[in-house]
Amino acid sequence: MRQRVMVVDDDHLVADTLRMVFLANGFDSEACYSAAEALGRMKSFAPELMLCDVSMPGQTGLELAAAITREMPKMHVIMLTAYLTSADSIVLEALRTKRPLKLLNKPCPPEVLLKEVEETLAIQRFYAAS
Repeated sequence: MRQRVMVVDDDHLVADTLRMVFLANGFDSEACYSAAEALGRMKSFAPELMLCDVSMPGQTGLELAAAITREMPKMHVIMLTAYLTSADSIVLEALRTKRPLKLLNKPCPPEVLLKEVEETLAIQRFYAAS
């Protein structure tokens, strides 16, 4: 069974490109363009990992990560941002929710992104097998 990754970014080009990167590398992947859309599709798609932009109109990526923590506590989250000033907010949210949140800077080369996703999902498989 292929692992599932949901990409959430209000920039359609970024979300669609990342979705294609995941599909080309053996993942099932869906792209959502808002936090509300992601929340609506999260249960039916049931991803193991969500890759999410921090800054989005309406509900932010951090707000989405908090909602996901309540709804799907075992799903992993990697945040993307073009603004390094978001790093402090990511750290605070991770501490508040007691959930690890990785942060990658945009633009992120596909090989770096795939390495981070593979490592994160490998840790998940290790603990699930224990």
